[in-house]
Amino acid sequence: MTGLNSVSRGTAVVPASPDEILGLLESAVQRWKPNILDLSHAIHADPELGGQEFRAVKRVRRVLQGAGFSFDEIQPAQPTAFSARFGSGELVVALCVEYDALPAIGHACGHNVNAASAVGAALALAAVAERLDITVKVLGTPAEETTGGKVDLIDEGFFGDVSMAMMAHAAASDVVGGSSLAMGMWDVLFEGRPAHAAAAPSEGVNALDALVIAQTAIALARQQLPAGSIVSLVVTEGGSAVNVIPERARANIEMRAPSLENLKIIQNKVRRCLEGGAHASGCTLQVTPSGNAYAELRQDAFLSEAYRDAMTARGREVAFSAEPVASTDMGNVSRVVPSIHPMVGYDVRGAAHHTAEFAAFGASAGADKAVLDGSFGLAAAACAAALDPAQRERLLRT
Repeated sequence: MTGLNSVSRGTAVVPASPDEILGLLESAVQRWKPNILDLSHAIHADPELGGQEFRAVKRVRRVLQGAGFSFDEIQPAQPTAFSARFGSGELVVALCVEYDALPAIGHACGHNVNAASAVGAALALAAVAERLDITVKVLGTPAEETTGGKVDLIDEGFFGDVSMAMMAHAAASDVVGGSSLAMGMWDVLFEGRPAHAAAAPSEGVNALDALVIAQTAIALARQQLPAGSIVSLVVTEGGSAVNVIPERARANIEMRAPSLENLKIIQNKVRRCLEGGAHASGCTLQVTPSGNAYAELRQDAFLSEAYRDAMTARGREVAFSAEPVASTDMGNVSRVVPSIHPMVGYDVRGAAHHTAEFAAFGASAGADKAVLDGSFGLAAAACAAALDPAQRERLLRT
């Protein structure tokens, strides 16, 4: 692991060999292993939806308090977000803790693994915080699956003092360097005028017609969208009775693109399709963003390779892939501070994310190993950067 040699603190130099630092990290992970795994299992067994993760937050806070972390005087506005820290060094390492589940299928994206590995990394870094002149900052980031809690924390300034940010994500295999798709979600409402569908249809203004026209226009527009674009639409309301002209029609639209810039192109075109449906039918249109827009993920090259080195040393085969996978609000974080979001793998017997089958393996022995390895890997990556003079200077300039 290059650069793990010494760190200057004023005029003093504190020697630190790679083996010494990595040994301290490993000792800390082993010391806190019961707490880390108990946290993962407890969150897995008690899934909570985004913005409602009150019990998960209590569990995370309890572990951090027991390790001597203090909670910042100013806390995020969201009730299930938090900001805690250990140490007082100028280089601030942020660990992002996700803990929200999915409706009906629990932790089918493995956020209990994400949460526990981030907390484990924070505990490991606390053991070397004074030695490396760093501050370990832990941010509880709710609602990744829905509204994007990290974006709110960015807007509120909680990443303003951060030098680097990191987390690991549960997966079927180990991958570094991957990107994600920018994403935006809208709630759409068309409103018309009801009428008897047989006795007086001409007196009605059909909101479902507006939605059908808009959906058809979106389908035709897909050919002209930027490469890699995805537009998904589901109708959530389309009328209440077959003999009544629908007064209201609702839909949820999800738009994804390789970049925020391309996402804006998609959104402009989709909005015109919606407006076309409203104009053709005579309905009114209301478009409401559902949560924050997600940016594409940009992973830091140095931190990614340092993480890969550490995980390889633990016997893991870590692939590199720049391919975009799904969407995450960690992408927004990566646009304001150097970040990593590697995938940490365990055996899920071929199950895909966001399925009950994937959730079933979240507290398995393989998942537990992924939590501990991920804790070590993230902490080791942060230490590699902290002790590399050029990287430390780069990160302090962010």
